[in-house]
Amino acid sequence: MKPPRTLQQAIVYFSDPDRAFEFAVKLRWPDGKVICPRCSSEKNYAIKSGTRKLWLCRGCNKQFSVKVNTIFEDSPLGIDKWMAAFWMLVNCKNGISSMELHRALGITQKSAWFMLQRLRTALRTGSFGAIKKMGGPDTELEADETFIGGLTKNMHKERKLRLVHQGGVHGGKTVVQGIFDRTLREVRATVVPDVKRETLQNAILNNVKYGSTVYTDDAVGYDKLHSRFVHDVVNHSEEYVRGRVHTNCLENFWSLLKRGLRGTYVAVEPFHLERYVDEQVFRFNNRKNKNDADRFALAMSQVAGKRLTYAELTGKDTDSLHTSTTGTGEAPQVPF
Repeated sequence: MKPPRTLQQAIVYFSDPDRAFEFAVKLRWPDGKVICPRCSSEKNYAIKSGTRKLWLCRGCNKQFSVKVNTIFEDSPLGIDKWMAAFWMLVNCKNGISSMELHRALGITQKSAWFMLQRLRTALRTGSFGAIKKMGGPDTELEADETFIGGLTKNMHKERKLRLVHQGGVHGGKTVVQGIFDRTLREVRATVVPDVKRETLQNAILNNVKYGSTVYTDDAVGYDKLHSRFVHDVVNHSEEYVRGRVHTNCLENFWSLLKRGLRGTYVAVEPFHLERYVDEQVFRFNNRKNKNDADRFALAMSQVAGKRLTYAELTGKDTDSLHTSTTGTGEAPQVPF
């Protein structure tokens, strides 16, 4: 049977456990050499325990499966459900909610929510602050930030006044900063703690090569960039485009991000927001020259070496990350 090209074909293809297993093995070890994820030994042999297909490593003398040291590890859900969920997440333009996934796969909403958070972890490439910088001579980039949170005009008057005292109209909201490379047509984005000059400019210095042309708005946080970059500014109170000077490509990305957060996920807590940003960055950067099957294969190739436990996700091991009560992560709606 040919590899799937559409969602319907993917559901049929992965409904066969053996076929789904072979597909996962091929993506995990594309050269055909099965390597132990614990000790990296190539000396192993296949065994079978009930319905599970395992390998026994002769290096560390331990058993392992295709799920070990991946986002699928310790999951009781079959690989067929993981494949279908991953296909929908990377190919649905506005994402897929845990409630929708729970109905589609026949699992609990809490399991669907945990599954989606683990899949988003796999989509993260760590591009923001990566060793390889964007830009260079004769390249143009855009830098901008946005605020994620409830609309101030919809808030109760008392809460609105309280937030204004905290930090103006954007008080209590979460800041996301992005950089767009017009040559590569790719974006990098991440959650940042504030909009101070040091925060915004350090992100650009760590991600953009010196000498690049950088376009921003007239925010004070970007006023010292001319010392390292060719910097030009557009004043949004007067105009949005002045020739080549604009940040409209990033504005497009912000609109896609917020459309998913408001329309699909409805409420995302600040401490979960980073994963939702990574999800949208992956879809945005792979929107051109890739079909659904290509995006799925690329996402599946990134599952190794990444783990997210429920304790980490819910903050049971790091309470300091989950003390906020501001409604901005789609939290579980129903218990097991």
